[in-house]
Amino acid sequence: MQHGRVNPEMTLEAQGVTGLGEVYYNLTEPQLMQAAIRAGEGTLGQGGTLLVTTGQHTGRSPRDKFVVRSATTENTIWWENNAAMAPEGFATLKADMLAHLAGRKVHVQDLHAGADPAHRIDVRMVTELAWHGLFIRHLLRRPERAALDGFVPEYTVINAPSFRADPERHGCRSGTVIAINLDEKTILIGGTEYAGENKKAVFTLLNYLLPEKGIMPMHCSANHAPGNPVDTAVFFGLSGTGKTTLSADPSRVLIGDDEHGWSERGTFNFEGGCYAKTISLSAEAEPEIYATTRKFGTVIENMVHDADTLELDFEDSSLTANMRCAYPLHYISNASEDALGGHPKNIVMLTCDAFGVLPPIARLTPAQAMYHFLSGFTSKVAGTERGVTEPEPTFSTCFGAPFMPRRPEEYGKLLQDKIGNHGATCWLVNTGWTGGAYGTGKRMPIAATRALLSAALDGTLAEGAFRKDANFGFDVPVSVEGVDDALLDPRGTWADAAAYDAQAAKLVQMFADNFAQYVPHIDEDVRAAAIG
Repeated sequence: MQHGRVNPEMTLEAQGVTGLGEVYYNLTEPQLMQAAIRAGEGTLGQGGTLLVTTGQHTGRSPRDKFVVRSATTENTIWWENNAAMAPEGFATLKADMLAHLAGRKVHVQDLHAGADPAHRIDVRMVTELAWHGLFIRHLLRRPERAALDGFVPEYTVINAPSFRADPERHGCRSGTVIAINLDEKTILIGGTEYAGENKKAVFTLLNYLLPEKGIMPMHCSANHAPGNPVDTAVFFGLSGTGKTTLSADPSRVLIGDDEHGWSERGTFNFEGGCYAKTISLSAEAEPEIYATTRKFGTVIENMVHDADTLELDFEDSSLTANMRCAYPLHYISNASEDALGGHPKNIVMLTCDAFGVLPPIARLTPAQAMYHFLSGFTSKVAGTERGVTEPEPTFSTCFGAPFMPRRPEEYGKLLQDKIGNHGATCWLVNTGWTGGAYGTGKRMPIAATRALLSAALDGTLAEGAFRKDANFGFDVPVSVEGVDDALLDPRGTWADAAAYDAQAAKLVQMFADNFAQYVPHIDEDVRAAAIG
């Protein structure tokens, strides 16, 4: 049986997906909340939120992600970074997954990926869980109800958490699988309830498609000055580096918190919502995000709460440190209505340095920006991936290697060209440790980071004095109003300067060793910016 609103010419049966039980098309938020609670998938929380847990998987499973290898993808996929699946394995996986879903209830959401109508793709999400439908309805962009009557999906994602893959039969690694078939325009997700796999699968898809159109896909947040979209800033960074927190600046207009494109017309959000980490979230430090945890329909994922009052515990990470909330973008009062911005005036690369070596902010030349973009240095933060329980130094090219199907130099060249064409100023911001490495030092004060970013974005930082960093060669401000000068010199924050020097030398060598893989593929100016 079919329920809800759908293009009658584009039902699942019209797509060749048959044998299912009840199919619910494009239910609204209240309907999805009711369906999830009736099915026992979650609990109604304070303010009308939905409290859910995801079981074994509380973060992404990057090692279980595959791209189907074919004549189309053979020379376009970065195979050193993306595991291959044979077309035959995918066909068997799809047949087995659909057989598993036979007679079962599913939820379908027809959505846009991309705020710019000229460059968006239309995605159909088929989810076994009603709350996954609610999640992705928040995270992607919702068409007008009338537009659903003519909606034609370009790509289809089928997510069945109760299905377990067979490595020998399907050519995967475990019972969990994320398989992307670009020829069939189909993505299969099985064996995990973690909702983030849904949005990152679509992000990976956009990262493959958009460069062919000259559009730079970016793992970044973005905002612009009030009434002035020309003054746009983007914030690159891996999960946990501060993309969501720092872009949700009440003095600026939020374009989006995680995924954007940079086209010939400017910046546009891929998404229609936010997926924010909630560990240690407070009303004082992040009032807008905190407020969403008591708003109707917000999905509260893997948060410990009082059994009687349903009061959330923002400090209890016993389920995971990767506790999150998912909500529509309009729940943030200063969010952009159209999720569009101009060409970035400032580009900020966020890193969480667990070594305690990098300064809180540095100005980069275009060549240095490419060096740090390709390097993608940060620390994996507890909970974002399975098995990560404390920060680990890592290099994730383009600040998003798990979502990059093409070679990193392709994205780097796109970004380099756009910086050159539009004259963006580039900054490296460390939201990690100061006064010592992780375990000895302390986390960079968020108030200082906000003050430094404000000065960078309003132009006053560029007017001050800078020093040349002895280890990395970039420019570091020597004094910024509202920030302790001592914080700007990381060597001086360490009790043992010699220990800092040794740690810095270690990090410099790590950069050099990692960057060697890109040297044959880059321009001379970027090569010259490399640390040797």
